Amino acid sequence: MLSRVARSAQRTPIRRQLVGARQFSSLDLIPNEPSRPSVKTEKVPGPKGIAASHEIGTFQDPRTHVIVPNYEESHGNYLVDADGNVLLDVFAQISSIALGYNVPALLELAKTDEFAKAAMNRPALGSFPPVQWTEWIKTGLLTVQPKGLDQLITTLCGSSANETAFKCSFMAYRQRERGGPDVPFTKEEMDSCMLNHTPGAPQLSVLSFKSGFHGRLFGSLSATRSKAIHKVDIPAFDWPAAPFPELKYPLNEHVKENEAEEKRCLEEYEKILIESKSTRPVAAVIIEPILSEGGDKHASNNYFRQLRLIAKKHGAFFIVDEVQTGVGATGTFWAHEKWGLQQGEEPDFVTFSKKMQAAGVFHKKETRPNAPYRNYNTWMGDPIRALQAREMIKIINQNNLVSHTARTGLNLSKSFKSLFETSNAKGKIMNFRGEGDGTYLAFDLTSPQLRDSFVGKMRNNGIQIGGCGEQTVRLRPMLTFGEKHSEILVSTIEKVLKELQDV
Repeated sequence: MLSRVARSAQRTPIRRQLVGARQFSSLDLIPNEPSRPSVKTEKVPGPKGIAASHEIGTFQDPRTHVIVPNYEESHGNYLVDADGNVLLDVFAQISSIALGYNVPALLELAKTDEFAKAAMNRPALGSFPPVQWTEWIKTGLLTVQPKGLDQLITTLCGSSANETAFKCSFMAYRQRERGGPDVPFTKEEMDSCMLNHTPGAPQLSVLSFKSGFHGRLFGSLSATRSKAIHKVDIPAFDWPAAPFPELKYPLNEHVKENEAEEKRCLEEYEKILIESKSTRPVAAVIIEPILSEGGDKHASNNYFRQLRLIAKKHGAFFIVDEVQTGVGATGTFWAHEKWGLQQGEEPDFVTFSKKMQAAGVFHKKETRPNAPYRNYNTWMGDPIRALQAREMIKIINQNNLVSHTARTGLNLSKSFKSLFETSNAKGKIMNFRGEGDGTYLAFDLTSPQLRDSFVGKMRNNGIQIGGCGEQTVRLRPMLTFGEKHSEILVSTIEKVLKELQDV
């Protein structure tokens, strides 16, 4: 009998998807994509890029700039910067580009009257939805609704999607306590909420996990636990954080230790849920299928299923934050599809943004607020982003890009494992992870300084790659990333590891 961690590593649902999958080339969608990177300047960014960043700095903080791109000249998986350097982009705007730059089919959509009129007559969707809204959503976003979730609230970004799920959770929790949607609010509740006092402003909480990231607005930031620089100086809600397992890699060599670590974390998680009931009850639990900004932290499918079941046992709503993992990045359209959730065990909310371009919350009908204007704002999303998402979903399905990403990731994993066994990688690379999760791969360098040096040298060699956590390098390529891109990526990593050896 295989342990649950070992079974998780096999990822059999993904492997079944690969059977009969059509071979795909990014040139099918982006015929003018460059064939390989091309770096003209000694370092990236070069002088023009540095000057452009300084100019932006006259009116806006430029200290987070990586490069200043020329998007008009960028195509497919390749990003061109101000100096004309052509970079293979395996970071994709922090995992936010699904298909690539200047995809002809999407440019054609933008030229249509439908798209132009939706852009120029942007409605206040909550009060004045366009007559086409049902058609646009039912033929687009609702075609990829997670299992069991047939309701959708569109929002502006990932942070606002999570904030909306928090609000829905709090309202549904209190509605349940009150006795149902038809029980009216008391005068005391209505009066006290205007003073931010109980019972109208109840002392409820959202439980998140250490190293998790859920956004930078006030509620989402209170649930974010990845880096202190995100949170310092900002008032926060007094919400609990549960430990997330620190697994050892390779998984198949540390089965017993990892099972014990997951068990320890589940016990601590349930203890927090129980103890909070007497002080600040947990109305909702939020979790990423892979803790991305915190360092690409993984756990077994069974661990996540137990999280869901324990939350349900203690009356907490369960939010799956798929802002970064969703839309095919992990080899299934939604990463939580791998968890083996049975009927009735589905999440209460699934949030999305990034690769979808549109943002929002899928949820169950019973978590719809009991009165209008409770989850409401002026824009509530954007019709042109719903149209863009619809077209991208169509392209993803027509080209089997989720299966393509799963297959590409498995092949890339094999290449990485071989490369990381070489002498140039020894003492520098450790904890390779993500096999079976599409191209959602990551590895650690042995120090934060070495990681930063690695990322910089990769950019100078024509690869735009990103970091996360303290010393992790993460891959976040487009769904059109394929075999030729993988070969360039692996050979460049090999070259950079040699350069680090020389240093």
